[in-house]
Amino acid sequence: MKQIEAIIKPFKLDEVKDALTKVGIQGMTITEVKGFGRQKGHTELYRGAEYSVDFLPKVKIQILVPDDKVAQVVETVVKTAHTGKIGDGKIFVTPVEEVIRIRTGEKGADAI
Repeated sequence: MKQIEAIIKPFKLDEVKDALTKVGIQGMTITEVKGFGRQKGHTELYRGAEYSVDFLPKVKIQILVPDDKVAQVVETVVKTAHTGKIGDGKIFVTPVEEVIRIRTGEKGADAI
């Protein structure tokens, strides 16, 4: 099993969620996060004063999938979250040793 974490632009969330649902993903966790990469934030003008916005709003999607679905899920996220502009995001794929569903006690792939 693998955990896929995708950090994307907030306005792309619905499109990515719908695309993942179409490829058979039944559950995901969404977190509103802030961060910066190469874009390093930006400056804004508010009531005549300029100020720096160092951390930009992003959305982190966490998905747990069997190994055989990783490539399909990653491809789906890349395709739907892509705008071609700086700040599109990142995807991290990490191994998961064990999953346990608290309600039933199921383990492994059955707990996904």
